[in-house]
Amino acid sequence: MGVMLSAAGSLAWLHDVVGGDYRTLDEEAARWQPGVEGLLFAPYLAGERTPHADPNARGALIGLSLRHDRGALARAVLEGVAYGLRDSLELLRALGVEPKVGRVSGGGARSALWLRVVASVLGLPLERVAVEEGAAYGAALLAGVRAGVFADARDAVARCVRVRDRVEPDPEWTAVYASGYERYRALYPALRPLEGP
Repeated sequence: MGVMLSAAGSLAWLHDVVGGDYRTLDEEAARWQPGVEGLLFAPYLAGERTPHADPNARGALIGLSLRHDRGALARAVLEGVAYGLRDSLELLRALGVEPKVGRVSGGGARSALWLRVVASVLGLPLERVAVEEGAAYGAALLAGVRAGVFADARDAVARCVRVRDRVEPDPEWTAVYASGYERYRALYPALRPLEGP
């Protein structure tokens, strides 16, 4: 399991700081090319759990230039969160798990751009499910298993989870994000000694 403490929260933070509505931020982010001309975001705004069990980890924007505007910041946040999700995927891969598809739900799944970024960073197609509630819905399904409504978790998913649509990785973006992910992986160890008390 992988847990990010500031995934959608990172975009909410940016929204609160720079203003605008989420749709506008998404549109402005879409104007920037993948990699945002070297701008990189570490999404550790509330510490982190996976893969860095560090409550003192903090976020950062690296590579800012005068050219970067609000849309660039939004794009960097979307990409930084996607890289954080890739960290969890790489932990699974190290254990021999090789997923063929990912499933997404929740507020972040409303953004077609964000889904395309995540799919391209992960190198996996993403299926958006019909129900927006993620963790709570899964917990309810597991409660149904425990109560005997479903035979097991597979039965619960087969009977209740419906795929709404699918987002494929963009091959051109995947190449850019492969090198971006290597830069991202260097952020935490580089920033760790600079964290405050």
